[in-house]
Amino acid sequence: MTPPHSAEMPYVIPPAPRTTLPVAGTDALFPVRRLYCVGRNYAAHAIEMGHDPDQEPPFFFQKPSDAILCPGQAFPYPQLSQDVHFEVEQVLALGTGGQNITPADALDHIFAYGVGLDMTRRDLQSAAKSKGRPWSAAKGFDHSAPMSELHPVSDIGHPTQGAVTLHVNGELRQSGALEQMIWKPQDIIAHLSQLFTLHPGDLILTGTPAGVGAIQRGDQMQAHIAGIAHLTVPVI
Repeated sequence: MTPPHSAEMPYVIPPAPRTTLPVAGTDALFPVRRLYCVGRNYAAHAIEMGHDPDQEPPFFFQKPSDAILCPGQAFPYPQLSQDVHFEVEQVLALGTGGQNITPADALDHIFAYGVGLDMTRRDLQSAAKSKGRPWSAAKGFDHSAPMSELHPVSDIGHPTQGAVTLHVNGELRQSGALEQMIWKPQDIIAHLSQLFTLHPGDLILTGTPAGVGAIQRGDQMQAHIAGIAHLTVPVI
């Protein structure tokens, strides 16, 4: 077991800064711990990716917390890829955690909601899939998780309906709705808490609707979830 560090115990190298997100209506920051993502949680997106949503339930993967791109920051087009896709998603920010959380109690663990983008190197993902390899380079690369500010439950409640859209240069590219999710937030939290111990500061991206596609340098992405948040991200 690693011994705890106190303020008096020096590090051998400077520790990395904590990833944080702004909270709407306050100067306080939300400290991010882990970033979980749900796959194939909209039937139409599962179909467009070549899968049967009736046979394959959503699954989970992770991005590094320092892959988060804060509101107002541009998305740098990554190297070693020629096919980078956008995926607009609802974000859950947990204020409390636990194991084996029940669906009936799950919403009580959500502190805030936001909108995020699961940026994906689709060419690298396809190559990894063909060889049965992990998706880390396709999903967890630097700046691969642009995020909006977080909107507390105390301000907006628990949205269960609302349009989920993504525009590129003013053109509508993705269009769905929160009510189309196969697994709702309470189901996602309950199942995820059986696989991992959830903690305050964890973020969960809840899946994307159909219409994912490529972006190019110079594009501007606008992600929006009605009743939650809006996010504008230029591609550089």
